[in-house]
Amino acid sequence: MAELFSNQLAAAVRARRATLRLGQRDLAELAGVSERFVRFVEQGKRSVQLDSLLALLGTLGLELQLAARTSSAARALAGGSPAGGPKEGTLPPYKTPAIETPAVEPAEGPGEPRP
Repeated sequence: MAELFSNQLAAAVRARRATLRLGQRDLAELAGVSERFVRFVEQGKRSVQLDSLLALLGTLGLELQLAARTSSAARALAGGSPAGGPKEGTLPPYKTPAIETPAVEPAEGPGEPRP
């Protein structure tokens, strides 16, 4: 489960950084972390400092949210398999929260009128 989460986190951070057109070095400077730390997060390294991760996510306009497990996931952990739920001993996949990106105005072409 930790590996799945770290891979999803890595993908979300890379995508958001690309959307904002930031290099790893630029993001590191803005977040007050090292460029190496940004690389580690984007590579899905599973052991990172929470305070640095939160600074990085905050700079990207992302947040880390915690939620209580659903009752079906809790039953699965306890060894039961709810009808229609995950197989015994498995958890439902972690869903990364939707990332809202700011709207970007398209660049004007040479023949387009200006307002």
